[in-house]
Formats: sequence, structure tokens, C-alpha cells
Amino acid sequence: MSSREGVLARIRAALADVPADERPEDVPVPRDHLRSHLEPGRDRVDLFAERVADYRATVTRTDPAGLRDAVATALTRQGATRLAVPTGFPGELLPAGGWDWHPEPLDVPALDALDGAVTLAAAGIAVTGTIVLDTGPGQGRRALTLVPDYHLCVIGADQIADDLPDALARLDPRKPLTFISGPSATSDIELNRVEGVHGPRTLDVLIVTPAVPAVPAVAAGP
Repeated sequence: MSSREGVLARIRAALADVPADERPEDVPVPRDHLRSHLEPGRDRVDLFAERVADYRATVTRTDPAGLRDAVATALTRQGATRLAVPTGFPGELLPAGGWDWHPEPLDVPALDALDGAVTLAAAGIAVTGTIVLDTGPGQGRRALTLVPDYHLCVIGADQIADDLPDALARLDPRKPLTFISGPSATSDIELNRVEGVHGPRTLDVLIVTPAVPAVPAVAAGP
């Protein structure tokens, strides 16, 4: 008996007592597993920022009013001037100055000639420090964030889920999902870390948190 035949025989034996007319949707699947490993009382945005930084990405927190300046600061720090911009990325977030913006569509050679790409995100996962892209508006296709050597990603604090199950509940499974946990990196047999092999060598993440309203000063008594 070949390995294939052995596997199929075990499957048939396991299904021997299943009625012939039973369909998968007829049998409910228990979904009572733990949905989040976030510690009680732990702030998900703080944890997300810590985990993203653990992957050697640069994390900056800003409010909507300071986001455009934060984009400019990140690009200036990286020295990136020629950048891909996906369809749907808010034009008001692109700083004026010496940047050369390249809107989609772009082929692979054109992407390879650029310094990097700027995108939005579909979701974030706090426990793992992962960013999820789904090719939606402002995110572009996968090549946009895999070919250039630098990726600047903007994500809202309200897009960050506690853990993977909560993040998946926010996403459309029919879309091509890309999970990004830090810059691209791999290790050889000697455990020497090499970055930029399968994607961008450098990742900047801007977390946009709504500004906290100022608390009116309390007048001192007489």
C-alpha cells in the first residue's frame, strides 16, 4: 500500500459512520475557543506599538492634525523621495516639497526603481503586532508593498483588533489578505538575520489616534 492509499484508507475509516446524505453545514462547529490573548486591562494600541517595534519597525503615534507632518518626517528620516502611491490614498496626506509621487498602475521594474511605497491598512492585530492589507482603497496590490525596499503604512487606532479572530471578523475572506509582521526578514542556517529578502527592508508605521479633548482649567477659588 502506498502512502497515498494509506492516508485515504484512514480517511474512509474515520468517515465510516457519517450518514451518506449529511452535509458539512448540517453539523455545527463549536466556536468556543479563546478569541483573544490580550491581557485584561492591557491597552491594545500600546501593545500593538510595542510588538511592531519588537520587529525592528519604526512606530510613530500621531493625531489626524499631525499626520501629514508625520508622513513627511518619516520619509525625510528614510531619505525616500520617489514613492509609489496606491489608488485611493488620501492626497491631503502627501506632503508638499521634494517628493516624487508615482501613482498606480506601476509595473514591477517601475516599482523596483522607486525608494518605497506609502499605504493605508485594512486592520492591525495587537497581540502579534501584525498589519493586514486587503488591496482595498489606499493599499494597492501586493507587489506595491513587496517590491520596493521601504514601506510607510498608516493605520488608525480604531482599526487595531485585540487578536487574530477579531481581526478576521473585520476582513473580507474573499479578498487577497497580506499579513505583515515587521520588515521582511529571514535567517540562514547559522541564524544570521537578513532583512529585505522577500519584501521591504524597512517598515515605518504611523498610528493615528484621535486627539484627546483638552480638559478646561478649573478656576482657583478665592
